[in-house]
Amino acid sequence: MRSTLPLALLLATLSACLHDAESQRRSLSSGTSSVGQTGTPPGGSSSGQSRLDAELRAEILRHGLTGDPSIGRNLPSINDPLAQLGMELFFTKGLGGDMNVACATCHYPTLGGGDALSVGVGVDAVVEDLVGPGRSHAAGSPNYDGGPTIPRNAPTTFNMGMWDEVMFLNGRIESLGKTPGANGDDGQGITSPDVGFPQSDPRCPTNLPMAQARFPTTSMDEMKGFTFEFGNFPQPTREHLAARIGDYGIGAGEMPYSDWLDAFRVAFNDPLGTAQDLITEQNIAIAMGEYERSQVFVANPWSEYVAGDDLAIDDDAKRGALLFLRPTAGGGADCASCHGGDFFTDEKFYVVAMPQVGRGQSVNIGHTLDVGRFLVDGLPQHLYAFRTPSLLNVAETGPWSHAGGYTSLEAVVRHHLNPAEALQNYDFNQLAPDVQTQDTVANTTLALQQLYWCRSNGFPTVVDQSLSQKQIDQLISFLHALTDPGVTDPAVIRQWIPSGADRDGLRLYAHDQNGNPL
Repeated sequence: MRSTLPLALLLATLSACLHDAESQRRSLSSGTSSVGQTGTPPGGSSSGQSRLDAELRAEILRHGLTGDPSIGRNLPSINDPLAQLGMELFFTKGLGGDMNVACATCHYPTLGGGDALSVGVGVDAVVEDLVGPGRSHAAGSPNYDGGPTIPRNAPTTFNMGMWDEVMFLNGRIESLGKTPGANGDDGQGITSPDVGFPQSDPRCPTNLPMAQARFPTTSMDEMKGFTFEFGNFPQPTREHLAARIGDYGIGAGEMPYSDWLDAFRVAFNDPLGTAQDLITEQNIAIAMGEYERSQVFVANPWSEYVAGDDLAIDDDAKRGALLFLRPTAGGGADCASCHGGDFFTDEKFYVVAMPQVGRGQSVNIGHTLDVGRFLVDGLPQHLYAFRTPSLLNVAETGPWSHAGGYTSLEAVVRHHLNPAEALQNYDFNQLAPDVQTQDTVANTTLALQQLYWCRSNGFPTVVDQSLSQKQIDQLISFLHALTDPGVTDPAVIRQWIPSGADRDGLRLYAHDQNGNPL
């Protein structure tokens, strides 16, 4: 049963943790950063401006930044036949077990490659094609208990071709080679839940996005549903879906019609190939992976600045960048220790005690608990640990955290500065009424306790620090400078939404809660 918790309960539950956090904070050197004192002095002297740029360019050099994480990568264009096929597959509800949900339902291009929800609503929605805020479950649907059943926030599909180590928030899809620039395609194998960590899955031979694309269709909450192939293993489920798309074997006649074969023949350059040979679960995953890999959005004001344009970002963003890049000992906030490089992530796992809203992803642990990476590798330091997200386009990919517990960038920044204080002041009103559970406070407190355990035992995590409101605003200005304008330009983003003939009568034609097309 879901209910709204009074703030008083949260205050009481977290008060002891807050006391510990305050003691740790006071033990750190947390004076006002010198970053806020640099830049244009009163009167607007050009020499001050040059000094600010000189300091920032020195940091860029120290970190070895180029501004473009796509350099050296073999990434497809959305106009490539494979990516075009993948786009159409991404938008068909034919890959949903009960044919009422598509991949794009939770990863829509005009919603930042996500769904703008804290945690999503997959199968059995009241209105199938309503995507984003307002989407809800049909009462009486299987596993319905008053709220979303998908346990985690939907990560953006943008720039998926830049990940080299892991997919998913707990990294359950992982490259064994982790070769920089390879996107997992280095011949050393990819592990997946089908075979168990850290074994190589022979059905994931191509790249990380291709491997990832094989799993939402087998999740009951996300796409499979609670009746289709009930009780069967993932691989037969995928093969049944492929047969449905190809209109052969066990899937023959399940869709209104099937006009997919010619598109597969073009995409895989096999003009005489049969449906059984071409429309396989592997080829479906490959095509959708190429569609995701084509979503390259890295041309932002920050990248222009790194390339040499001093006017690409304003002084607040520059000072925010200095805070971001500098260590605490150098007057910075040390954000780059985890969000490093041009992709702004180290692809590692940390406990930062983000609010555990929603039911969580658990297996024989607790219905609303989410233990993060621990569920994959069992390492004690990874209990409640989640993958460091990339910050490219971060201003357009909220809500933020593994469970979408925060709906503003300022709240996310403040959480990293002092998790206990942020949780004590957490505003439940930012959540949809059906998201939080009666265990939200208890589960979040366990994660906060684990954060202190990591600190005490020398495992890296966030440390408490003080920044002024001005400095926080500067950090946020920098984060906004990481947005590629194409992400918010309808003329650009609609290249990733199919507009041609519907190949099976099951295309997702998404609209918002007011009926407006997305």
